[in-house]
Amino acid sequence: MKFTELTIHTTSEGSELVADVLWRYTNYGVAISDVKDVIALQRNKAMYWDYIDDSLTKDGGEALVKAFVALNETENVVPLIRGDLEELKVNGGDFVSFGTLECTRRIVEGDDWIEIWKKHFRPLHIGEKIVVCPEWIKYEKQPDEQVVLLDSNMAFGTGEHETTSMCLKLLQEYITPQSVCVDVGCGSGILGISAVKLGAKFAYLTDIDDIAVKSATHNSEINGVSDRIKVVRSDLLGDAEINADLVFANITAEILCRLAPSVTSHLKRGGTLVLSGIIESRLNMVLDAFSAQGLKLEKQLKEGEWFALSFKL
Repeated sequence: MKFTELTIHTTSEGSELVADVLWRYTNYGVAISDVKDVIALQRNKAMYWDYIDDSLTKDGGEALVKAFVALNETENVVPLIRGDLEELKVNGGDFVSFGTLECTRRIVEGDDWIEIWKKHFRPLHIGEKIVVCPEWIKYEKQPDEQVVLLDSNMAFGTGEHETTSMCLKLLQEYITPQSVCVDVGCGSGILGISAVKLGAKFAYLTDIDDIAVKSATHNSEINGVSDRIKVVRSDLLGDAEINADLVFANITAEILCRLAPSVTSHLKRGGTLVLSGIIESRLNMVLDAFSAQGLKLEKQLKEGEWFALSFKL
């Protein structure tokens, strides 16, 4: 089987949003190549090289997002991707720089791309209790761990990105056996599933994307928690009638601010709101939007260039 490798030229700031668009049109993998990752590895001493070209450590703010599409679907898919990227730039271009969004393509030979792509993933320990593990990897659970299985072929949200990782760390601090949780923009369902596996009573997951809804539903089933999770296709919280002890939203700052006026109507008094997906230039905007709703900032985390916040009502 042959694949078309589509490469979108964008920015570090816009790469996650571009990747989210590409996930709508492929089950074969999306990858982000960003010089910031190389710089972070050097800075944190997580990896060593005998030699590295100096040009690879010069941060020009550019990033490449690659998606792999079945060859026979390419001509139908590419115009749809271009349309969604143009819409993304129109709607968010005043807040996020997306660069040129130039799209290039090449044919990739071989039938083993999916297996090669899967080899990238390993069990990921986040916080004290959560282990995120691809469903195709056998992992021996340790005492006090909760293993969250994900079919990472289907939707964004594997726990590897700082925004998801910080949400998982924060929610571990707030979950109780009586917690009713809401995950707005659930993607793979990783946050809601983790909450239930940590002992939450129930989790209500929403996403506007059909693939995300399908993925979150599938992931809740393979984790054996579908009886305590409801996944719905909805724009933010829509008209949902639910009062939550804990609401989490890992979305862009602009959409978080759009969510601010309605979130308090779904959050119980004394409840907790966890937000992530916030870059530094948008931090004050988010703080102001939610403070105006009577929410009080409790914690602030920072990993890489991203922030996560927890508020109390």
